[in-house]
Amino acid sequence: MLANPGSLRFMILDDEGIIALDLAEMLHDLGHSVVATATRVDRGIEFATHGELDMAILDINVHGVDSFPIATILQGRGVPVIFASGYGKRGLIDGFRDAHVLTKPYGIASLTQAVAKASTVAAA
Repeated sequence: MLANPGSLRFMILDDEGIIALDLAEMLHDLGHSVVATATRVDRGIEFATHGELDMAILDINVHGVDSFPIATILQGRGVPVIFASGYGKRGLIDGFRDAHVLTKPYGIASLTQAVAKASTVAAA
């Protein structure tokens, strides 16, 4: 369940620093905060396990390692996940086929839509 659907605490996982920075800026512009940014899966696992998060945006492929173990941890904690990928839904595996996906490159409009959809599902 989300703490406050109007202002969410996000975790970002992306191996491209500039993409992570752009995403954080877009989230801030939307009134949200980024409480954790990781560029490696092992660091993302730490944040996913211990961080106070409302939602996460995870690049699927991070330096050749997939982020599904992080998504599994977050799913177990009830934290909604949005995947970011150049492959769209084709990059998802079983267990996450219905997940929200931001297809790269994305802009603030598609980000806003993905966050709204993930928030609605989490609140249900």
